[in-house]
Amino acid sequence: MSLPEKVRLVEVGPRDGLQNEAQPISVADKVRLVDDLTAAGLAYIEVGSFVSPKWVPQMAGSAEVFASIDQRPGVTYAALAPNLRGFEDAAAAGVKEVAVFAAASEAFSQRNINCSISQSLERFEPIIEAARAQGVRVRGYVSCVLGCPYEGPIRAEQVLPVARALHQMGCYEVSLGDTIGTGTAGDVRRLFEVVAAHVPRAQLAGHFHDTYGQALANVYASLLEGITTFDSSVAGLGGCPYAKGATGNVATEDVVYLLDGLGIETGIDLERLIEAGQRISTVLGRANGSRVARARQAR
Repeated sequence: MSLPEKVRLVEVGPRDGLQNEAQPISVADKVRLVDDLTAAGLAYIEVGSFVSPKWVPQMAGSAEVFASIDQRPGVTYAALAPNLRGFEDAAAAGVKEVAVFAAASEAFSQRNINCSISQSLERFEPIIEAARAQGVRVRGYVSCVLGCPYEGPIRAEQVLPVARALHQMGCYEVSLGDTIGTGTAGDVRRLFEVVAAHVPRAQLAGHFHDTYGQALANVYASLLEGITTFDSSVAGLGGCPYAKGATGNVATEDVVYLLDGLGIETGIDLERLIEAGQRISTVLGRANGSRVARARQAR
């Protein structure tokens, strides 16, 4: 299969990236990050999560962030809404797109959201119904699609029923996440072959963590499978609080560099993106997780 001419990147740094940081992050710093990403040309930014601060303290203030960011026409500003209360809070904040989160591993589902996979899908039904009634789009995530910290390797056949259920329930897109970053290019190609037999490729996305250094290879393997949407996180922010040792998402800067080199259009200004990643890394007092950013800054 030939490579696509254009790829859509879903920037998850402000939510999936920041939610695992140890120290508190101010609303002002979150707003600056989102505005920097908008200025760099990101057309889809996952801004926050409407979840109890007791469970995810770094997502406190998501409504304030939405009220303060510079929302530009043509850019999607989305949020995670894990339950109906979260959806109602997101809708009240003016959010026009929300995401729901299931797992391909029973053990991970129990550890992460304290219920079985089937129970989690049942919980999403009222969210999707409410979203449909209010004209809010819903995106679905499936975590642990290639490996689980508790169950080990995950077969594509375990992922299929979860992805298909989310699609049939009304998620316009389903993102398949290698939460612990153990997947390889061969695994990825087989995963999309199996799932795409029941969910159109145009409605599938890839979400890769770089724990084993395989994320960019997995993005390329996905491109060969006709996948044109990828989740990524500026400066490689993120991890998973329920997956010990899992490092950050693939860095948006590194994905853009790869796609630029392949002649694939993203609409993203790499230099401004690097500046955004370095600014938030400085705020967090941590090293920039993007290899491209580090190489550019070392010149």
